Amino acid sequence: MRSGAAAGAPLIVLAFDFGLKRIGIAIGDTVTCTAAPRPAVSGLPDWAAIEREVKTLQPGLLVVGAPYNADGSAGAMSAAALGFAQELERRFGLPVQQVDERFSSLEAGAALKDKRANGVRKRRVRREDIDSAAAAVILERWFAGER
Repeated sequence: MRSGAAAGAPLIVLAFDFGLKRIGIAIGDTVTCTAAPRPAVSGLPDWAAIEREVKTLQPGLLVVGAPYNADGSAGAMSAAALGFAQELERRFGLPVQQVDERFSSLEAGAALKDKRANGVRKRRVRREDIDSAAAAVILERWFAGER
């Protein structure tokens, strides 16, 4: 059973791909175990925008991508991402878990560019689109049981 979820009780989960310029956001639930990107916010971070997302979507759990290097060592952004996760927990009183985010942005960018090349996606792929798609990848990894 995932942390924060009672046996059989559906849980809304909000995921974040933390960055210094932008923070990608995605939402999903434990019923469908699917993730959908939400609009990215400023990586300052824009706490007012994040609070609006939390109040509107009412998640029971937050997931933050943990940046690691390819060899599994802590990445340059690890401390900042951990600080962001701790601040989320402090501000919103919700449990926060971290998931390995290695290559999530590359995976998300490739998927979006493929959709564009195949005509499924009409508009160009922007960096904020990739950030939120990466948050969806992170959330899908959480649903798959990665921690």
